[in-house]
Amino acid sequence: MEAGTPSSAAPLVNRRDPYQVLNVSRDSSDQEIKSAYRKLALNRLFKEVAYSYNILSDPEKRRQYDNAGFEAIDADGVNMEVDLSNLGTVNTMFAALFSKLGVPIKTTISTKVLEEALTGAIMVKPLPLGSSISGKVDKQSAHFFDVIVTEEQAKAGIVVRVTSAAQSKFKLLYFEKDIGGGYNLALQEDSEKTGKVTSAGMFFLHFQVYRMDSSVNALEMAKDPEAAFFKRLEGLQLCEIMEIKAGTHTFAVYGDNFFNTASYTIEAVCATTYESSTNKLKDVEQQILRKRTELRQFETDYRKALAQFQEVTNRYTQEKQNVEELLKQRDDIQSAFTVNKSLVISGSNISNGGNESSPHEDGKDKSAAKKRWFNLSLKLSADKKI
Repeated sequence: MEAGTPSSAAPLVNRRDPYQVLNVSRDSSDQEIKSAYRKLALNRLFKEVAYSYNILSDPEKRRQYDNAGFEAIDADGVNMEVDLSNLGTVNTMFAALFSKLGVPIKTTISTKVLEEALTGAIMVKPLPLGSSISGKVDKQSAHFFDVIVTEEQAKAGIVVRVTSAAQSKFKLLYFEKDIGGGYNLALQEDSEKTGKVTSAGMFFLHFQVYRMDSSVNALEMAKDPEAAFFKRLEGLQLCEIMEIKAGTHTFAVYGDNFFNTASYTIEAVCATTYESSTNKLKDVEQQILRKRTELRQFETDYRKALAQFQEVTNRYTQEKQNVEELLKQRDDIQSAFTVNKSLVISGSNISNGGNESSPHEDGKDKSAAKKRWFNLSLKLSADKKI
């Protein structure tokens, strides 16, 4: 298949070749691609440029695109991700603007933070179970915390949550110890707005827990308001790790704001003291999964019923117009059956479409007519007396 050409079996939205968008050749180096991205992001539609850079800056995605075009990329459900640390101030403003307008722009963790973690060049604070720590982390920076878990606590399960009353954007990260002494990123959760706060959590409770990714189908939902309901549960993403072993575990809060620091509170708790909440969570998670399956079928039924309703509604409107038109024609035709074509009132004369009355009739005026009728009346009265 030619690169950038979608298959006929799965038609895709028309998209331009990423190499064409960034104006680079297929043998361009990573640095050339990065330079082209920074330059063009100032003058092009940010989403298209960022999406193209997201493909070409990742060796695996670039290989997939070169082999099979957009179909291979979309089949993996790849979302657009932008490394804000690689953007200048103006480009970051573009990203912030598009995000505010509802374009789902997912950010990546800066290379600097990942490299510092991998080399072990990080400062780690202790976070005892049952306690919380509040702080502020700079944009594209991270604060690291160690949580020590015993065998009993690991068996019961633990929960690590981060909240921000200031509704800051952040990521909750979980690192695994590397044999070289550093830390490898194992999990990440993006903050989501829940009520008046933003929050993110990791639940190691020995059963499947899901996180909600609001960026899934965000653009489609914007086009179809009803899809905001039916597709909402499609954002459920399975948390990859359900349990952790006893030992020391490292978590981090990453500042994901575009410009400002991120205010946060991180806490770690053992599920032992939250047994009731743990059981409720397990039950609700199962109910949500069942509801997601039900909604997929219900949407099909709903769309069919909606189409039928629209059909009968259209017919009702048409039939109403037809009846009104027929009744109007009937009234117009009935109005034609009349002598009174016009009604004119002028002084004491009234015209009804017939002959107009004359002030003189056969040369006699009205006074003579009145007199004649008056005499006739007298004669009849005299005859009665006789």
